[in-house]
Amino acid sequence: MKKCLPAAAVAVALMAVLPAQADDLLTGDVRLACEATLCLSSGERPSECAPSLKRYFSIKHRKLSDTIKGRLNFLKLCPASNEENMPQLVNAIAHGAGRCDAKELNRVMRYTVQVRQCPRYHYSRDRDSCPIVSKTYIRPSKPSYCKAYFEHGWTTAGDAVRYVGEEKNGGKWVDVR
Repeated sequence: MKKCLPAAAVAVALMAVLPAQADDLLTGDVRLACEATLCLSSGERPSECAPSLKRYFSIKHRKLSDTIKGRLNFLKLCPASNEENMPQLVNAIAHGAGRCDAKELNRVMRYTVQVRQCPRYHYSRDRDSCPIVSKTYIRPSKPSYCKAYFEHGWTTAGDAVRYVGEEKNGGKWVDVR
C-alpha cells in the first residue's frame, strides 16, 4: 500500500491538469513529458513507458550539466510540473534518473586505496619487503542527487537499487528486480 501512494499522488497531480474533453488530450512532447514524469517516479517501468523514456533519454549534450538542463526543460513541458511538490520532483528526476542505477552507482562510488600487504607467513620486522597493492572499494552511500531522487515522497525509484555486502569486503550496488 505504501508503495502505491507516491505513484498515485503523481498520477492524481498529472490528471488534475488534464482537460475533461477527449479532444483536448495532451499530445506530442507535452504528453511524453507527463508520461516520463510518471514513469520515472516509479521503480518499475512497464512497456507503456517506452516511448516517453526513449524521448527523455534521447536528450543528450556534450556536457552533463547541459543534458540535465535539457531533460529538466523537457519535463517542465508537462502542465502538472508547476503543481504543488511537482517542481521538486521534476528536479530530482532530471538530476537522478539514469544516474542512480546499480551500474552507475558502482562506477561513481568506486574508489581505490594503496595498502601495504604483507603475506600471512611474513614474520620479518622489515615492512619494506611487503608490497604496496591497490584495493578498490565501492562506497555504500548515495550521491546527493540520488538521495534527492530516491527520498522524494512521490517516488519509489529507490526501491529498484540497494547496496549488498560490506564496503571493505566486496560490497556493491545491485538492481532489485
